[in-house]
Amino acid sequence: MESYEKIDKLLNSVVDSLFGERDTRVRGWLLLDSYTPTFLLTITYLLTIYLGTKYMRNRPAYSLKNVLLLYNFSVTVLSFYMLVELISAVWSAGYRLQCQALDEVGEADIRVAKVLWWYYFSKLIEFLDTIFIVLRKKNSQISFLHVYHHASMFNIWWCVLNWIPCGQSFFGPTLNSFIHVLMYSYYGLATIPSMHKYLWWKRYLTQAQLVQFVLTITHTVSAWVVPCGFPLGCLKFQTFYMCTLVVLFVNFYIQTYKKRKTEGGRMAKVGYPKHSHSNGVSSSLNGANSKQKLQ
Repeated sequence: MESYEKIDKLLNSVVDSLFGERDTRVRGWLLLDSYTPTFLLTITYLLTIYLGTKYMRNRPAYSLKNVLLLYNFSVTVLSFYMLVELISAVWSAGYRLQCQALDEVGEADIRVAKVLWWYYFSKLIEFLDTIFIVLRKKNSQISFLHVYHHASMFNIWWCVLNWIPCGQSFFGPTLNSFIHVLMYSYYGLATIPSMHKYLWWKRYLTQAQLVQFVLTITHTVSAWVVPCGFPLGCLKFQTFYMCTLVVLFVNFYIQTYKKRKTEGGRMAKVGYPKHSHSNGVSSSLNGANSKQKLQ
């Protein structure tokens, strides 16, 4: 207990020295008062990947079909709730699209912050994406992009909720919630064999994610050009982080679909159908027949 208290004090002193005084409106909210739980959950996530792959190495893979069906549609419902509630909250509060400060509309800002807390918590839930991959022994899907995105988002959004829990922060989660409605419903449907022939739109999900990143960068940079009092350091970090995702996702897109096109050409030459796998995709992702899970 004493060691935990020392770690807790050290971690929180570090983040406070980096970011300054926290937003008092979110004090007492689950997991927010201390950085230690978020940090330890992230370490547990990373260790589970490392140790889990070793544990499963000589063991049969789990199917998890029913679990994955329930999981994917549950996350779809949560994403839909966040999308609708964010749109409703910012519309009723009269939020500006271009740049919205942190404390302009009183209680309406708290409503936005409450939805964004669920967005932060959803990043913890989404750690299960990787756990399912480990249990199903689909280790090729555990790429740097996959782990980097999952681990970083959970920690970044702890910081967002503590220092910038409303205002300008609403934009990215609104877009991302929309993308996740499409994405998790796709992966949920892909656990049902009879639906595979209808799931031709996986490629467009990746394209939509890239559009999402570009729109978020544009929205963030616009607050530099016409400022509204939103912390500039946060805007700079957001821009840098989203740029890293653009680079990684573009690389994934090129590698995935260039490779698939090459493989399709080879199969055609030897007389096989171009799409020899269900829906033209060759490996499984979170229960779906897909090359790799993207967030």
